[in-house]
Amino acid sequence: MSKGQQTKDDKSDDAAVKLHVNASEDIADAAPFPFKPLQLAALLDPKSVSKLGELGGASAVFDGLGTDPHRGLSAHSLDPSLEGGKDPLKASLADRKRVYGTNVLPTRPSKSLLQLMWLALKDKILIILSIAALVSLALGLYEDLGGQQPRQFSCDSSPTGKCNEPQVDWVEGLAIMIAILIVVLVGSLNDWQKERQFRVLNEKKEDRGVKVIRDGKEQDVLVGDLAVLEPGEIVPCDGILVQGHNIQCDESSATGETHAIKKIPYEACKDSESDKEDCFLISGSKVLEGTGTYILIAIGSKSSYGRIMMALQGDTENTPLQAKLNALAELIAKLGSAAGGFLFAVLMIKFFVQLGTNPDRTPGEKASNFVDILIIAITLIVVAVPEGLPLAVTLALAFATKRMTGQNLLVRVLSSCEIMANASVICTDKTGTLTQNLMTVVAGSVGIHGKFVRHLDDNKTRTNAGDERGKQDPNQDLEKGEGEKSNAPSIVVTEPPPTERKHKDDFSLDQSELNTSISPALRQLFNEAICVNSTAFEDKNKDTNEIEFVGSKTEGALLRFAQTLEWEDYRTVREAADVVHMVPFSSERKAMGVVVRLSDNRYRFYVKGASEILTKLCATHVVVAKPGETPSQDDHIETKDIDDLARDNIQRTIIFYANQSLRTIALCYRDLTAWPPHGVNPEAGEDPYPELAKDLTLIAITGIEDPLRPGVRDAVEECVKAGVSVKMCTGDNVLTARSIAAQCGIFTPGGLIMEGPVFRELAEHEMKEIIPRLQVLARSSPRDKQILVENLKAMGEIVAVTGDGTNDGPALKTANVGFSMGIAGTEVAKEASDIILMDDNFVSIVSAIMWGRCVNDAVRKFLQFQLSVNITAVIITFVTAVASGSESSVLSAVQLLWVNIIMDTFAALALATDPATRDLLNRKPDRKTAPLFTIDMSKQIIGQSVYSTAVVLVLHFAGNAIFGYGHKGDSENRHDEEVLKTLVFNTFVFTQIFNSINCRRLDRNLNVFKGILLNWYFMIITLIEVGIQILIVFIGGPAFQVVEITGRDWAISIIVGLGAMVVGAIMRLIPNGIFEVAFVKLKLIRDPNELPTVNWNPALDKVRENLTIFQNIRGGRLRGSSFVMKSRSAQLEQNNIQLYVPLLNISPGSDYFHRPSLLAMVPTIIATSVGAGWAAHPTGSLSDPASADPSHSSAALWEGRVQFHPDTSQSDATMAKWTQERR
Repeated sequence: MSKGQQTKDDKSDDAAVKLHVNASEDIADAAPFPFKPLQLAALLDPKSVSKLGELGGASAVFDGLGTDPHRGLSAHSLDPSLEGGKDPLKASLADRKRVYGTNVLPTRPSKSLLQLMWLALKDKILIILSIAALVSLALGLYEDLGGQQPRQFSCDSSPTGKCNEPQVDWVEGLAIMIAILIVVLVGSLNDWQKERQFRVLNEKKEDRGVKVIRDGKEQDVLVGDLAVLEPGEIVPCDGILVQGHNIQCDESSATGETHAIKKIPYEACKDSESDKEDCFLISGSKVLEGTGTYILIAIGSKSSYGRIMMALQGDTENTPLQAKLNALAELIAKLGSAAGGFLFAVLMIKFFVQLGTNPDRTPGEKASNFVDILIIAITLIVVAVPEGLPLAVTLALAFATKRMTGQNLLVRVLSSCEIMANASVICTDKTGTLTQNLMTVVAGSVGIHGKFVRHLDDNKTRTNAGDERGKQDPNQDLEKGEGEKSNAPSIVVTEPPPTERKHKDDFSLDQSELNTSISPALRQLFNEAICVNSTAFEDKNKDTNEIEFVGSKTEGALLRFAQTLEWEDYRTVREAADVVHMVPFSSERKAMGVVVRLSDNRYRFYVKGASEILTKLCATHVVVAKPGETPSQDDHIETKDIDDLARDNIQRTIIFYANQSLRTIALCYRDLTAWPPHGVNPEAGEDPYPELAKDLTLIAITGIEDPLRPGVRDAVEECVKAGVSVKMCTGDNVLTARSIAAQCGIFTPGGLIMEGPVFRELAEHEMKEIIPRLQVLARSSPRDKQILVENLKAMGEIVAVTGDGTNDGPALKTANVGFSMGIAGTEVAKEASDIILMDDNFVSIVSAIMWGRCVNDAVRKFLQFQLSVNITAVIITFVTAVASGSESSVLSAVQLLWVNIIMDTFAALALATDPATRDLLNRKPDRKTAPLFTIDMSKQIIGQSVYSTAVVLVLHFAGNAIFGYGHKGDSENRHDEEVLKTLVFNTFVFTQIFNSINCRRLDRNLNVFKGILLNWYFMIITLIEVGIQILIVFIGGPAFQVVEITGRDWAISIIVGLGAMVVGAIMRLIPNGIFEVAFVKLKLIRDPNELPTVNWNPALDKVRENLTIFQNIRGGRLRGSSFVMKSRSAQLEQNNIQLYVPLLNISPGSDYFHRPSLLAMVPTIIATSVGAGWAAHPTGSLSDPASADPSHSSAALWEGRVQFHPDTSQSDATMAKWTQERR
């Protein structure tokens, strides 16, 4: 399928395309064709042979589209210059394109660097900063370049004794603009780079060739074309099979179904009830084997693939952190503006008072004073805004995403990294995500005694050797390692007492050790049974450039099994075999076979198929050597008759594997003395299979499944430890889904399994009740997954979705974070995802959670540091400006520039570069509603702000008394005044430097230096800050309004600065409860002990509403209703029933006799109880003598019921309700 830009006319049509087809919404003019586009597309959504029959069958579709079943579209349709008519056979090319469109999907236009920069500039914090920067720059330029005389101060370096203060008021505004530019460039360049990486990743998959039959010419693909199917091909468009031979399709990427679906023509499948065969070809599925042709009925954006791609278009939401930071920015802007306005008002009052007390000032001096007041007020607002915050977020994300790329995580959407920090639910696909999407032999039995298991040490419960009572019985299969249970169908097998060993010759061995127990002759026989009786072959995957088996998944599993054991190559075995007859697979016999001529002119029949059928046709079985015994080295294959004991062993093995949802395949053979069998003539079309399939010898029974990816068990375990629940959503059947979920630890006590068709029919309140307990959603459609994600998000969960198939696209897009697979993932999945797992490893999700939490912590560390600095700066600016006679702050504009911009930028870089550690997984995720500031953060912000403010104000106002500096303002004491100001500035800076070290930890751990040696960025940046501060003091001079200070003053600055770390330790030792109580009383946080109000039973709401209406009419007295009284009395009297409550032995005739008015409430009580889920519970019957819980039976799932984990407590209210409701 070709992807290209869309025309303007097409865009309006495609905008209305929905994920699911509703043919009634199609109002397009389909003339001259009888079928509208969505009418045809609806045939595959869902696949419906009956709908096709309503249209008149495949022949009616051929006629309606003007297609010849053998030659395709007519030559008339190929000539664009011809005009069409009313007959579909004569429809023009233009008409066909107008009605059904073209096979082109619109590509998502990539944003240019300028567009990304413009989007970055729309951030609220940056907007506030931009406004503040413009105002500050304008006032600074006016102050410096407005023609006014520069301010002067006394100095010894000038002959006049006066020096001009540097005109640097404009620098602050310019510096803020530079900071904004850095933020925008870093963020947009990161997004642009990720976009380029994504385009490169998908570039090789952009186009797919489509072979069509249309007069032998290559043309644009159109509806009505006949397309060719070949093994290994990805189906590009939706269609209906016309003719084919043994076509098997893998629809796992489109529907999640792992079983191969056989494709047969409409006439053959219209009467079929099997769900394993149909006549529809779904775009995005893969042809495993067979060849044929099919007619295209939906292309481009009308196809299944195209509809999903179109459904992925949508606007992205703000991340939880972005939303909180935006709210914080607005709050800070309001508070800063209020503080600035208040300061302006106070200084203006002071200014007007001075107008009366000092009338000698010139108009220029008055204007200058007014501008100074305005500047200090604006400076206060600028100081209040945390301009380093967006830079901290961007740097943390950029640093994390770079590290994540090295761990095979390509982050397409930068903010998704941060969202993963607090992901509370992961909805994962099964096929290709938890599993390898590679059918594999995982267990089996050679002969009847040699039970082999793939990775036996990790899967000891997959062998029943030596277990006569079947410890792996219905409820104890599928263990993880040593004993994890799952619900399999209850199958009762009669066994002898535990002291006896019925099958004493059974033994277990690892699959890799199989060669040690079978003789060379048996090994060759086993290999030939696999390789010769197979049509699968190896080929290079065009997408991954890896060699893989093409054909039946079962045959591929068997060939891979032989390849793993290093048996003779299948190509060599096939070339050496002299095949005389092939028995193709059929659903009736559930087997396939081949007859070969042996070197001694005898013949051998190899057959494989359903084990429960073929084993009944076996009379003997091969014999294998026990561990410790040496297998025979001659060419003789030892066999033994199958007696009742052996047949019982076979049946027990098949049941055992079936309980684990393994697909069991039996491999058998039979030696023949002549060919063809007596009385059968294959050349005349007679089927020799009935004569061949008897007196067989059983070689092996193999158990096949799609195994877990390596490390998935541990990854799920770590997710649970991190407080992230994992839910499996798959299109596969419930038994397979339950098996995989149990193996990887998703299906746990208290959890439940449900099918998609049942789930989607639940009422809203039922979904809210079920979803928190739902662990496996089987047979789910793309819409079911999307509904699940939407409901989880509505319940306040932060949802991540993983998947690799086309069917995962809508849920990936709807989720807060979508993960797709870089190797096996389809374009739809990648386009919809936020993060691509380059190695297709579910385990990498744990790394994403870890790095996400690292980003969140980095932002919070910086926020804690930034606010403590800014709060201190605002307070001291306000207090000292009001107290100053010249309306000037203790910190000059340039000093504030250093503190507010340079140090914040450095601190952002330092605190944003702490590496992620496994310790981050030892806590639960934050809810969306969780406050941005934790109690620990708030304690530190308060403590550090109070300490820094107290230090600066004490030094400023009491420094003269403490250190003996002059504070008279005279020229001879000017130097001492400047020394004191320098000391205040220096102390403040060192206080914040040590505070940044203190902010490395957000918890109550006192060791703030833990891991500091692993973060070279932090150490280097801290040293740079100290170095620049030393340079400023020594050579800053008039620009920074500082002078050199003595060693004593340096010691004072550093020692007082170290006090910040002492304060940090003290605040960590103070219990959080004290602050929590205070914050709750001040309404700063929500009371954690306050329970949310939840309506436990929706039925009560309805009853309450009805009673309210009744109360308004009858005054609230139910017995006041004449209708109720008459109805009740009449029924009681009619049946001669006296219902009374004897009080103090008073007779019924007494005035004290009381008839209960509560009787009128009986219908309401019953209705309420039914609404709450109550139902009568029968004690038992012949069909269900024990009233067994259907959740323990797999059959319950096939009847649309809910299945709970067998270890769920019997007193569980939810289980009691749902198992009764679904009976």
